[in-house]
Amino acid sequence: MEMMGKPEEIIALIEGYTPTDADKALITKAYDFSKRAHEGQLRASGDPYFIHVIATAKNLARYSMDATTIAAGLLHDTIEDGKATEQEIKNEFGEDIFFLVEGVTKLGKVKYRGRERHAESLRKFFVAMAADFRVLIIKLADRLHNLQTLEFVRPEKQRRIALESIEIYAPLAHRLGIGKLKGELEDAAFPFAFTKEYAEIETFLNEKKGISEQNIAVVKSSLERELNRQHIPIVKMSYRIKHKYSLWKKLQRYKHDPDKIYDIMALRVSVPTIEDCYRALGLVHMFWRPVPD
Repeated sequence: MEMMGKPEEIIALIEGYTPTDADKALITKAYDFSKRAHEGQLRASGDPYFIHVIATAKNLARYSMDATTIAAGLLHDTIEDGKATEQEIKNEFGEDIFFLVEGVTKLGKVKYRGRERHAESLRKFFVAMAADFRVLIIKLADRLHNLQTLEFVRPEKQRRIALESIEIYAPLAHRLGIGKLKGELEDAAFPFAFTKEYAEIETFLNEKKGISEQNIAVVKSSLERELNRQHIPIVKMSYRIKHKYSLWKKLQRYKHDPDKIYDIMALRVSVPTIEDCYRALGLVHMFWRPVPD
């Protein structure tokens, strides 16, 4: 069974801004209200339903959403699946949060009908986005945790939910400019949507030596040290390992030739000026041999 979180854990995950005391109070209030509304409810995994609510709020915090949106994320199922009423949400949290909760509830009723209905489903989602994009963000955060617990869903529903996530939800995350969320949605859905292909990618990555977060972190640390030694200022350094679904799509484009895939691991360095850029590039080539052509 997953452990229950606390409001402080959600607040600690907020990126991009420092939450005010009012922000913290709102998130805590929504947390307590939602916990009461979902008391006694269980998910298919046997875990308390409230764990899903916490996970949704944590996803929203990681993606730098404001306290109002995080609070709405905590409350997003209290009317549909919990014991709260619409009037209670309005009285306790105001019209703005109620609008978001109601919007997420309506989106939950849009059913996936397969590829032939893909465009129609997308149009419905874009109508919702035009009303308030925060509704979509909450729905995407909600869907991500549902995918992460998809093994507890009946097998006949798993592939439908996974395909829906890849064909509708992930492209929406991309259109909203949240590439990391797009990758997380695709990777969580991938093993259920395309089981055989997922196994092939797992085998491919296992055969590739040196592909790990630990190894690329070591490279980052080494380069950072050398840039500092050469007095080349660093604006930002980040790294990532290519998402598995994205890697599979790229292998398809290159007729499954692994020798044509160079960006399984990537390290990005941002520096202030073009001159600094060329100096940094020269330093990189001193320590790592460039790929020909």
